[in-house]
Amino acid sequence: MTLPRTPSMRLDGKRALVTGATSGIGEGCAVALAEAGAHVTLVARTASACDAQAEVFQSQGWDAAAMPLDICDVAATEAAVAANGPFDILVNSAGLARHSAAIETTEGDYDAVTDLNVKAAYFLTRAVAKGLIVAGKPGSLINISSQMGHVGGIDRAVYCATKHALEGMTKSMAIEWAPHQIRVNTICPTFIRTPLAEKTLANPERRAWIEEKIKLGRVGEVEDIMGATTFLASDAAALITGTHLIIDGGWTAG
Repeated sequence: MTLPRTPSMRLDGKRALVTGATSGIGEGCAVALAEAGAHVTLVARTASACDAQAEVFQSQGWDAAAMPLDICDVAATEAAVAANGPFDILVNSAGLARHSAAIETTEGDYDAVTDLNVKAAYFLTRAVAKGLIVAGKPGSLINISSQMGHVGGIDRAVYCATKHALEGMTKSMAIEWAPHQIRVNTICPTFIRTPLAEKTLANPERRAWIEEKIKLGRVGEVEDIMGATTFLASDAAALITGTHLIIDGGWTAG
């Protein structure tokens, strides 16, 4: 009798592109992919931070390179991806939040958040997919969304709008690129202890609200996202596309 075997979560020989890779969730995702054997290209706006991060990765014995880039510059992003790809894996973790009551949202804040969270994500994902299609290669493209892509939140109308948009974009791209064996999914974290969430978590009232909503009773850590990233990038998730993996401690279940 022949027994089935669990598909490998190793990523040896794969090339990964990770944005927002110098801090927070992006850094954790980049580490997870590197630990699994992928060559990781680290993307961030600040060249010095990007280069320093690559050196740290290399000191761990991981295969990594820096690619300083502002992904809001669509033309520069498309050129960089075309010149350095194709990439088998994308983790788009670059994101921005400017929270306020909806009635107080400024046009500048709206444009800044949507330009990065939606427009830049759209054209980056498209650029990586285009490289894979030209090369005739399969791939796994992962957008870091949020539980707020599935619910609403206090003072988060713009942020929620961008993450709901990211979810719809991901589904449509997954359908379009499935014939090319390119999978597109999102990871949707709850509040994770990162610099982006620091201001919210420092507010005692908001912290109490968050911990009440998270059924497991704690704020997330970057490590809570890392295994999911490796899973979706690997052959273990070969039939998973056009969907989301919610890592929210039970928030959206209630």
